[in-house]
Amino acid sequence: MKEALFYKKLENNKVHCELCAHNCTVADGKRGVCGVRENQQGSLYTLVYGKIAASNIDPIEKKPLFHFLPGSSSYSISTVGCNFRCLFCQNYGISQSPREKHIIEGEDVEPKAVVEAALASGCQSISYTYTEPTIYFEYAQDIAILAKEKGLKNVFVSNGFMNPPVAEAAATFLHADNVDLKSFRDDYYRKICGGRLQPVLDTLKLLKKLGVWVEVTTLVIPGLNDSKEELTEIASFIKTGMSDDTPWHVSGFYPTYKMTDRPPTPPDSLIKAREIGLEIGLKYVYAGNVPIPDGENTHCSKCKKTLVERYGFTIKKNVMKEGKCPYCSTPVSGVWA
Repeated sequence: MKEALFYKKLENNKVHCELCAHNCTVADGKRGVCGVRENQQGSLYTLVYGKIAASNIDPIEKKPLFHFLPGSSSYSISTVGCNFRCLFCQNYGISQSPREKHIIEGEDVEPKAVVEAALASGCQSISYTYTEPTIYFEYAQDIAILAKEKGLKNVFVSNGFMNPPVAEAAATFLHADNVDLKSFRDDYYRKICGGRLQPVLDTLKLLKKLGVWVEVTTLVIPGLNDSKEELTEIASFIKTGMSDDTPWHVSGFYPTYKMTDRPPTPPDSLIKAREIGLEIGLKYVYAGNVPIPDGENTHCSKCKKTLVERYGFTIKKNVMKEGKCPYCSTPVSGVWA
């Protein structure tokens, strides 16, 4: 175990965890909402430091990141635990196991070994993903600092529910973050995810301000967050609260975990969501998880010609030249080298 960052000691051996926006007050012998940070005699410890629960080599497009080193591979890792309890979580077996099974699983792997494995595999980045990377921040940070020294990029796939000092610390080693903006309704966040909306909006704006490359993903769930009104609000926030060149991914839902009562997202819903984003003025809107003709391709925001053609997680064609459209020389926002 390792002593946690971002906490304060209180009276009676209690601690106040300041890592994420839950701001848990944790009594001696108890754990926070995430299930992986424990108060032991008035000191807070992370229970998952160095304990990898999942590791894979993934295409960067799977994160999904479409404007960040397209066609490259990312060494992807996670520990168990999460500060959300999304009813539709695809990785609930590892994200919810500390809460539901009260066990901490994982293989002991030192930060240096993670970086060495990423380099040996030919990956250009390390992604902290599958579960929420904020809850294993100490481990992610130690890996990321070493990775950056070796020329690797660092990527979070995050729910954005972190406190501002944590986002500021992450920005010192983080190159990209795909943040889920799950809804534009606080009630949805509270009932479906066990969180709140405003901290996520604050994180999105702050990461953008701090210079981290940010892409946004919304899982479109039938009857919950697929109304024209709400999708318009999400797109408008991305444009005005962040920038019109922030990529927005609208993804299809499939029934899983505790949400098997709803049908998969129909293609028409994703087509509608993409059209809404483009009409609002977002330059790059992508429809994923469901086959949508042209839905995953990158187009020049000026001349509209196809620059990157994708099929699933595969790049079929990429004609960009040094981050610009070869037809009209318009720059395409992103990290290309």
